[in-house]
Amino acid sequence: MSDVAVAPARSAGFFSALAPRGKAAFFALAAIAVCLLFAFPVFWLILTSLRPGTGVYYVHRGTEFTIDNFHEVLSQEIVLRALFNSFMISTLATVLSLGVTATSGYMLSRFKGPIPNAWFSLIYIFRCVPYVAWVLPLYFVTQQLHIFDTYWGLLLPHIAVHICFFSWIMKGFFDGIDPSMEYAAMIDGCSRWGAFWRVAMPSAIPGLTALGILCWLYTWNEFLFALILTSHETPIVTVVMAQFVHELGMEWHLMSATAVIALVPALIVTLFGQRYVIRGLRI
Repeated sequence: MSDVAVAPARSAGFFSALAPRGKAAFFALAAIAVCLLFAFPVFWLILTSLRPGTGVYYVHRGTEFTIDNFHEVLSQEIVLRALFNSFMISTLATVLSLGVTATSGYMLSRFKGPIPNAWFSLIYIFRCVPYVAWVLPLYFVTQQLHIFDTYWGLLLPHIAVHICFFSWIMKGFFDGIDPSMEYAAMIDGCSRWGAFWRVAMPSAIPGLTALGILCWLYTWNEFLFALILTSHETPIVTVVMAQFVHELGMEWHLMSATAVIALVPALIVTLFGQRYVIRGLRI
């Protein structure tokens, strides 16, 4: 009994023994260590992108730096097409997904009955299927529908994944919004659709913005669907980066330069929408 009582006291004694400034310093050092843990790979990526092809294996010891890697990458038409295609597919998938996800989440939050229950069950079943298990059936479906290696061949799978995942999150957003204002609007003459569009949607804007940013980043960084469902007609930036690994070796400097270029739009979107994501996830 005494050993059991002493164990919690010993475990809690480390922080209680620290002075107030010692606690602050400990947590500051821990936060710095975590930041360095996540920032170091990005730093190494940028450093590698600035090294010549002969210096990528001793990045930490070399002193030669160049921006020719970026010139070489941007001079390739396939890289420019891939950046444009990735931007368009990410944007279109985000807009179309949010249009369906908002109504889906609202239905799951406000309505009860066989149709919402069946829709919820369908979403749950699809979410239980492993992500990689979708790829081969989608490949055959896109071949049969003649949309392989097209925008639609990538948009439809992304929209399906986003709807299955983000409908649950949108349901949580609408659950946190008081429905009394919607009932008051319907008493004043609004239809259910009018109450949704004029009352519920403005209150859910922070949540929609947060989901839009997450959806865009997910589509921008996605690799598996882009690898299997596209070929030469619709290059995607994540697949183009992987093509720098070939039978003659790995062009680390060009791959890193392409990754840094692809990192810029994602960084801009993240910095622009950071406060919206935090505020949206607090709803």
